[in-house]
Amino acid sequence: MPKMKTHSGAKKRFKLTGSGKLKRQQANRRHYLEHKSSRLKRRLAGDHLVTKADEKRIKRMLGI
Repeated sequence: MPKMKTHSGAKKRFKLTGSGKLKRQQANRRHYLEHKSSRLKRRLAGDHLVTKADEKRIKRMLGI
């Protein structure tokens, strides 16, 4: 059976932490930032963890 390929889009968007959880960035932080409030931009700045419901599917895409 052939090897499974890593999903190219997923490997750019998700990182694995040391404890095995998945980190992701928040949406709406790429462009048109001059129209968004400073409060919103600060709130969107940090990394967040992927929800438990999506974790299994994303790990499969990453080949973990």
